[in-house]
Amino acid sequence: MEIIKTDPKHFKSIKDYPYPEKYVDFENLQMHYIDEGKGETILAFHGEPSWSYLYRKFIPILKDYRFVAPDLIGFGKSDKIVGFKNYSFDLHFRSVINFMEKLDLQDITLVVQDWGGLLGLSLLGKFPERFKRVVILNTFLPVGKPLPKFFKAWVKYAKYHLNLPVGKIIQRASFGQLAPEVIAAYDAPFPTKKHKHGATSFPSLVPGKPTDGGVEEMKQARKVLSEWNKPALILFSDKDKILGGMDQFFLKIMPDTDHRKHGIIKDAGHFLQEEKGEEIAKIIDKFIKSEL
Repeated sequence: MEIIKTDPKHFKSIKDYPYPEKYVDFENLQMHYIDEGKGETILAFHGEPSWSYLYRKFIPILKDYRFVAPDLIGFGKSDKIVGFKNYSFDLHFRSVINFMEKLDLQDITLVVQDWGGLLGLSLLGKFPERFKRVVILNTFLPVGKPLPKFFKAWVKYAKYHLNLPVGKIIQRASFGQLAPEVIAAYDAPFPTKKHKHGATSFPSLVPGKPTDGGVEEMKQARKVLSEWNKPALILFSDKDKILGGMDQFFLKIMPDTDHRKHGIIKDAGHFLQEEKGEEIAKIIDKFIKSEL
């Protein structure tokens, strides 16, 4: 199995991501993460095809907490495995378990979005005792039912595109116009097609059959969320053409208690952390402080 790294020179032009690089070992790979501040732990997972850069706007506002955000294997500054078929739900799930255990994270406020939700909520489902709160942004928990036609089209596009245009995908899924330097920052981890196999494989790993990888883990996540009696915040954006309306799924399966908060972020697309990062971070701060 060939493993490659993105040359650090590709990140040098990024001016708004000044955070020191940290790494944990996972099998024969290195997983990059940022770890900023002190206090209660916030663990944030990105999705497809972004990286921890997505959370840069959260950190200055959530400065009174320990903010931890890894790059999933194949993304950001983490190692990339060459070969589409070398990626699996099991690989990613083992990597996030390893990450949490290596850092010995406890009493976690979990923040998830997109594929970060499939993995992060599965992590919560397996180790609910480690989590104090959960913040759910624009994600879902598929358990092997047939996927919609538009998503099947996305799977084929990602799998067979000659050179997946990551930055342009972030832009297309956004409501507003992103600055050229922001689009370039999302492109930075993926200078060649060989660096993109993690990104091209993720859509194919969404389970569309009961026998697909991740189904049992996501069923367990649904079960744990259906019994969740700790604080929960469900925040979805109003202009997400991919997962718009899926907040209703989480509202339906999670107990309707005083601990459960719900809100809509206006004028943001799928990557709401990018477009409304400061606003969301302020809401999370109030949520942790029980001021919502």
